[in-house]
Amino acid sequence: MTETAYTETDERRALRAAVAKLASGYGREYFTAQARSGGKTTELWLEIGRHGYLGINIPEEYGGGGGGIGDVAAVCEELAAQGCPLLMMVVSPAICGTVISRFGTEEQKRRWLPGIADGTRTMAFAITEPDAGTNSHNITTTARRDGDGWVLKGRKIYISGVDEAAHVLVVARTEDAKTGKLKPCLFVVPTDAEGFEYTPIPMEIVSPEQQFSVFIDDVRLPADALVGDEDAGLVQLFAGLNPERIMAASFSTGLARYALGKAVAYVKEREVFGAPIGTHQGLAHPLAQSKIEIELARLMTQKAAALYDAGDDLASGEAANMAKYAAAEAACDAADRAVQAHGGNGITQEYGVAGLLVAARAGRIAPVSREMILNYVGMHSLGLPKSY
Repeated sequence: MTETAYTETDERRALRAAVAKLASGYGREYFTAQARSGGKTTELWLEIGRHGYLGINIPEEYGGGGGGIGDVAAVCEELAAQGCPLLMMVVSPAICGTVISRFGTEEQKRRWLPGIADGTRTMAFAITEPDAGTNSHNITTTARRDGDGWVLKGRKIYISGVDEAAHVLVVARTEDAKTGKLKPCLFVVPTDAEGFEYTPIPMEIVSPEQQFSVFIDDVRLPADALVGDEDAGLVQLFAGLNPERIMAASFSTGLARYALGKAVAYVKEREVFGAPIGTHQGLAHPLAQSKIEIELARLMTQKAAALYDAGDDLASGEAANMAKYAAAEAACDAADRAVQAHGGNGITQEYGVAGLLVAARAGRIAPVSREMILNYVGMHSLGLPKSY
């Protein structure tokens, strides 16, 4: 295949094929069975790690593959496209791995990155707070100096996979910076630390990866728990949030591809009025529309990843937000159309498409709402007055 500016490299395409083959050995039935039984996808997670796919974006000297965010996003998408959307792919290697790779000390990189890369030491990420919501500047989790170390106090909500993680990368602010613009400081906190507690949040989404409320009550940390500079401001935080948006886009496009694939297979086989229902434009056109929407979202995601890997943080931020928006919309449409194409079968567990509705819908809310993306594009891309 001839490589152009609009296609991926042979190496990236080979990566996608290998991940798809591995994930197909597990598939949607494995994923939903684990979710509904209270199990985990640890077996799949560790196999991805053993093959070098999990930490493909982490530098080689720390056990990774030396690739970029585009590579790990491809892994995330192909897993979702096989019915195994792993949310912790977004969190552990992409957010935490990127932040530590860019801003951690040499000792921190050697301590945490190899485990993130091979999946043996998953790391969660905690930024969202119950009273801050979308306004991250209202974060109240504080870090207070105590001798040579730190004491953290605060609360977080909707934190993914804390029960599977040995450590959490917590976003806080120093005690003397409670007012004014947010200057986030990042701490790696052990999940078994005294004063660190978490409780699961019952969710409607069908996933083995749970969400948690986290309580941080005077958790004492050594000086080297701080990643980067306490006064670096938003630069460090967005080093992780732009990859988060790119990964969220890939998560959504993978889900959309899976939903569309299920719908297409069904309408080719299901016959009504003497012909496959896929011959009717009322079904064929919406599915064709989804194909177009998915490919447009994938292309913008590819652009965002390429800009990020090239070091253009500003341009990649704009593209990442647009990609995440487009991918979430495509996923919601594809899931809804897949259910409709199946008719009554679309809301049974047997056919496995109804559960995609909630998973796809979450993409419009997290990790940033569609409304805040529209605010961002209105203000930064169009130059409109700030509305909030």
